[in-house]
Amino acid sequence: MSILFTNVTAVTMDPADPVLKDAFVAVEGRKIASVGAERPQGTFDRTIDCTGKVLMPGLVNAHTHVPMALLRGYGGGHDLQHWLNDWIFPAEAKLDDRCVAAGAALGLAEMIASGTTCIADMYMRTGVIAKTVLEAGISANLSCGGLYFGDPADFSPEKCSDCQNQTVLTEEWHGAGDGQIMVDASIHAEYTSSAPLWRWMADYAQKHGLGMHVHVSETKKEHEECRGRNSGLTPIQTLDRYGVWENGGHAAHCVWVSDQDMELMRKKNITAVHNPVSNLKLASGVARVPQLLKAGVNVALGTDGVASNNSHDLFEEVKLAAILHKGTTGDPTAISAFDALSMATVNGARTLGRDAGVIAPGKIADLILVDFTHPNLFPCHDILENLVYSAAPSNVVMNMARGKIIYENGEFLTLDLEKIRAEVKDYALPHIFG
Repeated sequence: MSILFTNVTAVTMDPADPVLKDAFVAVEGRKIASVGAERPQGTFDRTIDCTGKVLMPGLVNAHTHVPMALLRGYGGGHDLQHWLNDWIFPAEAKLDDRCVAAGAALGLAEMIASGTTCIADMYMRTGVIAKTVLEAGISANLSCGGLYFGDPADFSPEKCSDCQNQTVLTEEWHGAGDGQIMVDASIHAEYTSSAPLWRWMADYAQKHGLGMHVHVSETKKEHEECRGRNSGLTPIQTLDRYGVWENGGHAAHCVWVSDQDMELMRKKNITAVHNPVSNLKLASGVARVPQLLKAGVNVALGTDGVASNNSHDLFEEVKLAAILHKGTTGDPTAISAFDALSMATVNGARTLGRDAGVIAPGKIADLILVDFTHPNLFPCHDILENLVYSAAPSNVVMNMARGKIIYENGEFLTLDLEKIRAEVKDYALPHIFG
């Protein structure tokens, strides 16, 4: 399908020309065909007048656990370890495929309505999530979050369930939907596994050309206990000894990474995925994002799971990422509006291997329209400032993923929200909580 956007104010995410006004943006199939001041020749299946609206790249949620939408607000008021062990893990032990499908659909609906077009998700029963993603229409890098609590001496890939999960996930889903779904190798964290799994997962990633998704240095306790177990080496450094980062990767949280870690991250092409809301809610701390950027580390944004957030609102993450570091550093220029938007768009797309995040010819047409006639966005003295500090999910009036409009003017075009609500209410919640 071909679509022409007219009267466009476009936030391109090109540093040389970040905002275009009175432009035309043409989409052919899955890609942006042209961007410019002149109307492109030819006919289009549909023309969309963008007067009063801003066209921007879709948001990229580079770290989440989508089915945890079922646990929104559950177990609040605890630090990470008590929250996981006393609340989340027991609830997750009751999940079945039907629960995961319902939670994934609910989480995806929330993200689509708030402008997300691509995610990196780490969760169990990942094939179920993959089916839901295909139906929803957004792009996703999926991983199973490899765990191994057994004796390292007893490890074997045949007996480790997450080695088997990784193999099945890759064989069945990597590249599905003509690249809509990509599979990442993954290790849940240093503290939930051990060297044999790290080595196996690293070898598997290199053999199959996969990215790597890992929780890293989320809490001070995690970071320091790793150093105690590994002769002073941090989680980033420990995993590096086993080849985990040979293909680069995205490291979620990075709250406590050291200066030496940052240098290693730059050299090994490891993206730090900043999750400011979740990290503050769980009292994990504040990642040193200005230092990461100065060190040359790519920084993206994630919501983490809804249970520790409690939403998939990336506009909230963008605003908090912009203001949090001004407050912690005392420097009002610590994170610019463009920096914050970059984390949520082009930086996230880069780490997930997606040719998106920028409005330019040849890029994947992951685009959203934000209505600037809404009271919270009017008047507008600076478009980037409004997007970062004023915009909300309710301002998103169109979501186009891979050239297909999947949400418009409050209507979901790929998901049945009433059916999803009923499945969550009538099956998933009673199954988990009785």
